[in-house]
Amino acid sequence: MNRARAALRLAVATVGVVAAAAGAHAQGYRFREGSLAARYAPQHMPDAGFVVCRVAYRSVRVEPMGIGWQTDYPFAEINLTTRLSELTKTRVSHGDDGRPNYFVVRLTDDALFNCPLTMASDVGTVGFSAAESERLRAYLLKGGFLWVDDFWGTMAWRQWSSEIAKVLPPAQYPIEDVPLGDPMLRSMFEVAKVPQITNIQFWRGVGGQTTSERGADSIDAHLRAIRDDHGRIMVVMTHNTDVADSWEREGEDPGFFYQFSPNGYALGIDVLLHAMTH
Repeated sequence: MNRARAALRLAVATVGVVAAAAGAHAQGYRFREGSLAARYAPQHMPDAGFVVCRVAYRSVRVEPMGIGWQTDYPFAEINLTTRLSELTKTRVSHGDDGRPNYFVVRLTDDALFNCPLTMASDVGTVGFSAAESERLRAYLLKGGFLWVDDFWGTMAWRQWSSEIAKVLPPAQYPIEDVPLGDPMLRSMFEVAKVPQITNIQFWRGVGGQTTSERGADSIDAHLRAIRDDHGRIMVVMTHNTDVADSWEREGEDPGFFYQFSPNGYALGIDVLLHAMTH
C-alpha cells in the first residue's frame, strides 16, 4: 500500500468514526449518578450476543477522582456496545428494556468464564487476593480478555503492575508497549495515536486546556499489553488516559464529545474486534 492509499484509508476511517459518533451524540445513554445498580452476571448468559463484564474488585488505596471498580460503570459499556452493534455486524446481547446487557462479575464467580471480555477501571487501587489471582490467571489462559483503563501516574502504575504480576508472572508474561502498527489498531479503524482522554469533570475544571490529570507525572498516554505463549493479547492496559469516559459521557457536552469520543470509539471498537477474533 503506497502512502497516498494509506492516507486515504486513514482519512476515510476517521471521517467514518466522526460521522457515526456525531449521530450517536443525540442518541447515547446519558450518565446519571447512581441510576443503575450493579447487575451481577448470571450463571448462564441470556443469549449468545456479545457482552462486556465489569470486574468488581477490592480497592486497597485511593486515587483522586476515582471510585474503585464502579468508575465509568455502567454507561461506558452500554454506549460502547451500542456503537459496536451500529458500526459492525456484531450481535450484541440485549435485555428486555432494549438496552445492551451489562454485567458485573467477581473474579471468584463461576460466571467469569462466561464473559467474553472483561473491563476494569481505576485499577491503580486494586488489590487481588491469592484466590482472585489464581482465577484471573485461569480465565486469561483459557482465552479470556481483560481491558484495564483510567489509571494515572507512577503510583497507580506501580500498584497495578505489582498486582497483575501475581496473576501473570512478568518473567513469562512481560508487559509490553503496543506499537502503533499492531494489527489490533487496524481491526476496523486506523488508530495513529493513543488518545489521552480525561474525565469530564477534570476537563471542565481546566477549561479543556490540558488532558494530563497528574501533570508531568502522566504527560504521555500508554497502550500496553500482555500476550500468551502464542502471541495472543490477554490483557490491554490504557494508562494515563480515561478512554471509557469518552463512551460514558458521549451525550453530556458537545465540546467533550467532539474532542474525545470519535478517537475513543475508534480505539474501543478496534480492541473489541481484535479480542473477538483472536
